[in-house]
Amino acid sequence: MTGHDDGRAAARGTRRVAIASFAGTTIEFYDFFIYGTAAALVFPTVFFPVLGAVAGTAAALGSIAVAFIARPLGSVVFGHLGDRLGRKRTLVYTLLLMGLSTVAIGVLPGAATIGVAAPIILLVLRFLQGVAVGGEWGGAAVLAVEYAPAGRRGRGGMYPQLGPGTAFGLSSATFLLVELLAPGTFLEWGWRIPFLLSALLVGVGLYVRLRIEETPVFRELLAERGSGVRDAAPLRAAFRRDTRLILLAGGTVAAAFALNYMGTVYLTTYATTVLGIPRPTVLALGVVGGIALVAATAAGAAGSDRYGRRRVVLAGNVVTLVSGVIAYPIIDTGNVALVGLGLCLLMIGGGIVLGPAAAYLAELFATGHRYTGAGLSYNLATIIGGGLPPVLAAGLVAAFGSGAISVMLAVYGLLSIACGLALPETNERSLRTPATSGAPTSP
Repeated sequence: MTGHDDGRAAARGTRRVAIASFAGTTIEFYDFFIYGTAAALVFPTVFFPVLGAVAGTAAALGSIAVAFIARPLGSVVFGHLGDRLGRKRTLVYTLLLMGLSTVAIGVLPGAATIGVAAPIILLVLRFLQGVAVGGEWGGAAVLAVEYAPAGRRGRGGMYPQLGPGTAFGLSSATFLLVELLAPGTFLEWGWRIPFLLSALLVGVGLYVRLRIEETPVFRELLAERGSGVRDAAPLRAAFRRDTRLILLAGGTVAAAFALNYMGTVYLTTYATTVLGIPRPTVLALGVVGGIALVAATAAGAAGSDRYGRRRVVLAGNVVTLVSGVIAYPIIDTGNVALVGLGLCLLMIGGGIVLGPAAAYLAELFATGHRYTGAGLSYNLATIIGGGLPPVLAAGLVAAFGSGAISVMLAVYGLLSIACGLALPETNERSLRTPATSGAPTSP
């Protein structure tokens, strides 16, 4: 009877962690994505009016990249705390930082009120968003994977990975509802509503996260504190032992980010300004794209338990290569249905790779620096694949036409395939056995 009770308690704990991981990443990425949507739709006018329409749009989209620069800092700071103090406590800090930064953007006066201070403060708050989300992902992924039973770590790691797709659909839906306000109201103050709603979401997230326990794997590590198993300096340990793994792991998921951010951030601007599609229609397509990303992420995560992380990630990167080449030619037709199809292709390609990513990256690193190593890899990929393409795209299109986007995304696909071929398979590894840097395993 006691064994049954223990099993039920373990199952409840696993479900609670899955919900906490999903809720936390959804909230964090909701905050992250509403900035991208607002940057495309209103920030050029509200915060960068003196630059004019073209330069103001470029500055607003460029401000998105500030967060990608900050994300590795977040993975270092919170990764150190998570590997030293615990996953749960650190995730509470990241959630609070993201929530406070996002609400502050929602109440920040525009340039018409406080002048040049407005864009400066906006950039600082965006930087803090980046620090928060940089620390969030590694912890949420490691928390979910370390709680998951052997043979189901792909599914366990799926829950934090469902957050970005859900958040993209939720942010698009929120802005779409705000569009129902009277004409002019959206630009005047309506865009602030999604940012202020973050306060409610953070309250829910904190309630869920405070009710979970530290992972069994990390508790074992704390019990062995005197044996030298726990890394005194997780960042130094990660780079000393696993620099190659960090670089390869980041490279193998970079294409997924390139496709996703070219669909979530750049397409919002491209579809409204270049293709002339009404803003509400573009936001509605964003909801559809979010659903496609969630479905692809779930399929990739579940498939990795059956077929192996490496095999699914490589297959996903082949899909990203093909999707990256054909998506924007389809989008360029300007037909709303085909624009939606192109967006879904971008989301599906990235989702297949990102589904197993939590389990794959967590399994690559030892417990003592797992939070740090996984977070650094993931956030390296966000800089290479998430931050650069939307910024580069406008210049490439102006110089060479939209076909340049296909070439750029193809290069990303080839990079990720090459990196994935150099990585080992991990789904049979024990999380309680320290991973070794170049440990070869059969594909």
